[in-house]
Amino acid sequence: MKNICPVCGYDGLEEMPYDHDGNPSYEICDCCGFEFGFDDDSEGLSFEEYRKKWIEDGGKWFNPDMKPKGWDIKRQLLNINVQL
Repeated sequence: MKNICPVCGYDGLEEMPYDHDGNPSYEICDCCGFEFGFDDDSEGLSFEEYRKKWIEDGGKWFNPDMKPKGWDIKRQLLNINVQL
């Protein structure tokens, strides 16, 4: 089962961003590049702040090799109930 990034809505995370005890996975989202446990804990960024900056920068893929054909940012953001 794939896990959804709470920042960008990408449904290809290998691990849950945080376990049931709230410990971060330190996985980096292939889409937005958010690292759970670093960008939030060490850098102090909220999901909303990071998402806003990512969208303002064009919503570029952190790992472009993983970008699906026909990718649609608006459709992906609906996975986390965010509309552009």
